[in-house]
Amino acid sequence: MTRTHWVAVAAVVLALLFAGAATVASAGDGDGGPKAPASDSADAGFARDMSVHHQQAVEMSFIVRERTQDEDVRRLAYDIINTQANQRGMMQGWLDMWGLSQVATDREPMEWMAKEGGDHAGHGAPAGDALMPGMATSEQLEQLGKLSGKAAEVEYLQLMITHHNGGVAMAQGCVDLCVPGAEQELAKGMVTGQQSEVELMVNLLKKRGAQPRT
Repeated sequence: MTRTHWVAVAAVVLALLFAGAATVASAGDGDGGPKAPASDSADAGFARDMSVHHQQAVEMSFIVRERTQDEDVRRLAYDIINTQANQRGMMQGWLDMWGLSQVATDREPMEWMAKEGGDHAGHGAPAGDALMPGMATSEQLEQLGKLSGKAAEVEYLQLMITHHNGGVAMAQGCVDLCVPGAEQELAKGMVTGQQSEVELMVNLLKKRGAQPRT
């Protein structure tokens, strides 16, 4: 794998180590520590929405590992599965410690970014029937599951590049709007790591005579 891949892995590992060490401090309660975020805060919104976003990346990665034997793509998918499943568990753990629900039925996805207005209003807006930036539609997931070999690799890489770009927009939203602390640091690691993985995936697409979707 390329140097870019290992830069992405290192960025995520550092973010996870920082976040793990700071989790208890960021949970906060009435004992003199930081106050837990409100349910309508950017911190809570990011944790909820990025958990859903990560889950789809994991799902797509499991699909492609069953549809190709290419080692580069399978290794990338494995890394995404492990990294994003771990990050998802961490964010869900924060929500539990904050005493907040995993799902907010009284507000729309991405509302936490739009409520601040300015540069974040409408930033990274989802397309089609997707709920969040970069999310694949149910039809696209179904199509991925029907392909195999090079066709599956190209479809996966194109979908995941779009997915990662949407994830970067969401993570940058948390960098800008979340309370400084473990979650914000994790978001910074996501921005760096996913941008590096996008570079890797663009190169993998070029080797297959394909380009990212515009």
